[in-house]
Amino acid sequence: MASKNKTVDLDLDRGIAPGMEQKTRKRMVVVTGRSHPELAADIAEHLGIGLAPTEHRTFASGEMYTRFAVSMRGTDVFLVQSFGEKINEDLMEMLIMLDALKRASAKRVTVVVPYYPYSRQDKKGRGREPISARLITDLISTAGADRIMSVDLHASQIQGFFNGPVDHLFAKPVLERHFVDTFTEDERETLTVVSPDMGRVRVADTWSDSLDVPLAIIHKRRDPTVANQVSVHEIVGSVAGRTCLLVDDMIDTAGTIVKAAQALKDNGAKKVIVGATHAIFSDPASERLQDAAIDRVVVTDTVPIPERRRFEKLTVLSAAPLLARAIQEVFDDGSVTSMFDGAA
Repeated sequence: MASKNKTVDLDLDRGIAPGMEQKTRKRMVVVTGRSHPELAADIAEHLGIGLAPTEHRTFASGEMYTRFAVSMRGTDVFLVQSFGEKINEDLMEMLIMLDALKRASAKRVTVVVPYYPYSRQDKKGRGREPISARLITDLISTAGADRIMSVDLHASQIQGFFNGPVDHLFAKPVLERHFVDTFTEDERETLTVVSPDMGRVRVADTWSDSLDVPLAIIHKRRDPTVANQVSVHEIVGSVAGRTCLLVDDMIDTAGTIVKAAQALKDNGAKKVIVGATHAIFSDPASERLQDAAIDRVVVTDTVPIPERRRFEKLTVLSAAPLLARAIQEVFDDGSVTSMFDGAA
């Protein structure tokens, strides 16, 4: 006969392991490296918080050092690091910061890389080549990241390189809103979205659908043995008398975009407007983009753009509201996908 004084383990009765409950509050912290502090500060401002004070040093030998000036124990940290002219130094600094955060007992670390480094090396095009994009994810994982957030990955399969959650954001809503607000009546009536190559057709097609305008495609051929060399061949679709919106994920040396714009103008295009997410702008991109074939260029600030690489026809939009909202969704255990109508 069971004892009347039997103690009931309510945890086990509810299928929960017995233990001690403690009510704790999550704490969001945003930290940044030295690659693009302006963007990180804008993100923090949109979140209504400040950046955590961080000490950065580079020794005479080139070695880097990072120390967080405040406690990181138990925090949900978002490490913002973009990649500019010193991409390899920026990468090493980010890895060192990750290591410091894990050793400081941060509960979770999300690496926010608006532009993903080495993303164009996502597969082997020829024998004995590296898949460097996979190497980057391995380094980030080994250094201690729990999650990755990035904007407009050059190749979507990079998401599968990381053994954890990857939030793939899209800058299209930011760019599209700007164009809708600034297009003249004539530009709206004659608008055609153009993909600069076959690899970006899917992205250009989404632009064509959302703007409800025709789509044109530029067929190009690239010499795999020569970097940044492109030959434009033919245009699929009608562009004569049209305002052409060339959309791409990144502009590096601008060789592809400028040749595409010239081909469009040669085929009777009235205007050529360029829209891209990542303004890498390696020399001589700034000079090339001032070509008469291009009427204006619109990019986001996912990559730092020095003043010397800016020009009159360039408009730079802030990616901070987009990134801040995604960070808030992750912190609140919300839905990043809902930001893009289920497409992310």
